[in-house]
Amino acid sequence: MSNNIHVILSGGVGSRLWPLSRKSNPKQYLNLFKEGSLFGMTVLRNKLLCNKVIVVGNCDNFQLSKEVLDGQGVEYTDIVEATPRNTAAAIAFAAFAASPDDVLVVTPSDHVIVGEDAYEKAIQTGIEKAKQGYIVTFGIKPTRPETGYGYIEYEDDKVLSFREKPNQDTAEDFIERGNFLWNSGMFCFRADTFLTELQQFEPKVYATAFAAWQHQKDGRLDESLSKKIPSISVDYAVMERSKKIRVVATQFQWSDLGSFESLYDYLVSTGYPVDENGNMIIGSDMYTAFVGLKNAIVVYTDDALLFLQKEKSQDVKKVYNTLEKHQSKLID
Repeated sequence: MSNNIHVILSGGVGSRLWPLSRKSNPKQYLNLFKEGSLFGMTVLRNKLLCNKVIVVGNCDNFQLSKEVLDGQGVEYTDIVEATPRNTAAAIAFAAFAASPDDVLVVTPSDHVIVGEDAYEKAIQTGIEKAKQGYIVTFGIKPTRPETGYGYIEYEDDKVLSFREKPNQDTAEDFIERGNFLWNSGMFCFRADTFLTELQQFEPKVYATAFAAWQHQKDGRLDESLSKKIPSISVDYAVMERSKKIRVVATQFQWSDLGSFESLYDYLVSTGYPVDENGNMIIGSDMYTAFVGLKNAIVVYTDDALLFLQKEKSQDVKKVYNTLEKHQSKLID
């Protein structure tokens, strides 16, 4: 009998949420929310929908995953990447660890989803389509012309095209046309269906990932073999090229919390305090006054301070990249 396996991808560092998010404690493990961490919320959300769990993480954060899963009493298969090789390889490892007819429900570990019933309905629909041999992606009905997300053009459950992150004019056009969804980065398919498509479109990714998997020890992957795997996203490797793609247009509320702007909006929706001009403080109870500023965010940590205008939050990655270039310990 086949299993429904929840595959949690947890290798990211959340660079746009620096200085809160660090390599040693990425955003998915931060206890910023009343419900705990994003990782913990992801595990709970899928507990009743899947009967097994696989976590694909990295050597910097696998212990953080263990703490959450042990705390929830969840048994799981741990796959520890020696070096990041993007999502095509990460998902391939999970598929190698499963039986061919197992259905994999693949989710990031750092998203917020509101609407439990709608989420359950969408996943169940995806699982049924996966059992029919389709590769399923989940699309989010857009609420604004967002330039930070990829889009899916669709008709019924057919995918007409995948679109990269658009500029403002293009995003507005997508919203006006009405048949575009945000690309959630969530997928569902049988293990053998995915591996067959990966082998067809990216045979080198398949072969090198399989070689690394054959030499894994207790889920830990060899670094030298891993470095031979091309770093390619699952979108490019499979989703944009396969003829087996179907989309589920979802009804739940969703955010990838990929920036301080989206974190700000989510925290405000949960009653987090801001002053009369919309200014927010994160990480400190110290009295902080804002004069002549609107919608500004101040982020406190023990070793760094970040001041930003909410609308410029995508530019935080530039700070992270500069620190990374100078091998600063502030990103560790």
